[in-house]
Amino acid sequence: MKVLVTGSAGRVGRAIYIHLAHKYNVVGLDCTPCSTADFVGDIRNETLLQQALKGVDVVVHTAALHAPHISHVSDEIFNEVNVTATIKLAKFAIANGVKQLVFTSTTALYGHASTPNGRAGWVTEQTKPFPKTIYHHTKIAAEKALETISNELAFPVTVLQMSRCFPEPVEQMALYRLSRGVDYRDVASAHYNAIEKALPGFNRFIVSGKTQFDPSCCEQLFNDCEAVLRVRSPKLVSVFEQRGWLLPKGLDRVYDSSLAQKLLDWEPKYGFESVVDLYDQGFSEVLPSINNWGS
Repeated sequence: MKVLVTGSAGRVGRAIYIHLAHKYNVVGLDCTPCSTADFVGDIRNETLLQQALKGVDVVVHTAALHAPHISHVSDEIFNEVNVTATIKLAKFAIANGVKQLVFTSTTALYGHASTPNGRAGWVTEQTKPFPKTIYHHTKIAAEKALETISNELAFPVTVLQMSRCFPEPVEQMALYRLSRGVDYRDVASAHYNAIEKALPGFNRFIVSGKTQFDPSCCEQLFNDCEAVLRVRSPKLVSVFEQRGWLLPKGLDRVYDSSLAQKLLDWEPKYGFESVVDLYDQGFSEVLPSINNWGS
């Protein structure tokens, strides 16, 4: 099977490319030259897209403008890259006989809906987005466009909405693995499982770390997070106390990835322990503790 990964020079795209290459014939497309970019150029270049799609069975579409681009790129360019180019890619893929598209999206698009007043938000695929930025708006628009294409043309599309997946201070990153973060390696394996499952029609899944919380925790998580952590995740509390890291007063949201775990047979493997391990080993995936800043 041949797989095209767009955005293959990016941190997550590169991880997906390498993970898939253990099983499939993988080619990558990105505007940045690197070892995982077999086609170098703009995702908006139709000629390049047609070349990259030759002989491809599955497309993994990761290429996009993200939140850090907001102050540097116009709304028009955001729409061209994140929406228009996504639609063209899907239509070209269908015309070239591609059997399936997996779209890398983001839980960030839920925006204000993630943080209701007075309690932590419990976010599932049924939560109605309340977007904040052009980035959120374009990711929502791209998902909607792909759903329409999937339904009208009987083209299988799986959307994977990944939660926070970038280097942050170690204690923050560790906490987020229980609520709103995910390891890039787990993101890559979720894409692999989506390809293997090849679900018919249009499907959308949240991809986030495994949580010990449930909706009954939401009010206490927001108002007295430490008490919840001591009951639900005593190992994390022990690690924080041993290292002198401060526990948070509250958490504002939890992304529920149980649907992806169930329907994709996917299991996030890298919890808070892996964050601490990477930190201890000096990996650049994790930033230093904020409690050490200024010391």
